[in-house]
Amino acid sequence: MKYWLMKTEPGCFSIDDLAVAPKQTSCWDGVRNFQARNFMRDDMSVGDLVLFYHSVTNPGVVGIARVARESYPDHTAWNPADQHFDPRSTPEKPLWFMVDVQFVEKFPHPVPLASLRGVKGLETMELLKKGSRLSVMPVTEDEFNIVTRLARQ
Repeated sequence: MKYWLMKTEPGCFSIDDLAVAPKQTSCWDGVRNFQARNFMRDDMSVGDLVLFYHSVTNPGVVGIARVARESYPDHTAWNPADQHFDPRSTPEKPLWFMVDVQFVEKFPHPVPLASLRGVKGLETMELLKKGSRLSVMPVTEDEFNIVTRLARQ
């Protein structure tokens, strides 16, 4: 099993949106960064656990999701009316991929980004590196456990 952190803007798609989605499952579409795409396409597996992170306003980890379906082409890239449209991507030669994620848990209290800084064991966490802007990134099992422990205190 691998561990991940996935960022979303709560105004676009929040942990609450995932919790009320049919079967508490949704596709994770719209990723338009090659490194993040590669993580989803090449490395994510069904059952991997995800730290669900709300970005922008009050950034922090708000819950846990699970990868429910391995990568498949992101069809939103083919729709000219979609905000994630990319004319370089076609059904015959998809450029962008997505996975499905399923709700596992919403934390009683978010773990704010600011409170993660300086926590022993998170010194090398990708999220906390200066200039880190990836929307999908790996986390170690230890990092995952530290964050979930903080969330449940």
